[in-house]
Amino acid sequence: MSWSEWLDFDRAGVEQVPEAAGVYLMHASMKVMHIGGSANMRKSLAELLSDPCAGKAKRFHYMIAETYAETKGQLLKDYADKHAGKMPSCMEK
Repeated sequence: MSWSEWLDFDRAGVEQVPEAAGVYLMHASMKVMHIGGSANMRKSLAELLSDPCAGKAKRFHYMIAETYAETKGQLLKDYADKHAGKMPSCMEK
């Protein structure tokens, strides 16, 4: 499995994503804002364009992964381990 190139987080960038299962990572100013996973990445990313927080992301990349829930969980764990237990800014409760 490998990550895509970084794409602009806009309608044109989202249209480049396959309608496939996978995970995605979004950032603005080089700070991770959201880590997501879905059975249909294009649909989920399109919905996030209007999210009050995640919609502020500037770029994203994705990875096709049939086991997207497990992969997302591992990405979140890795992120928390590197950031003193904190989650990405748009995922904090």
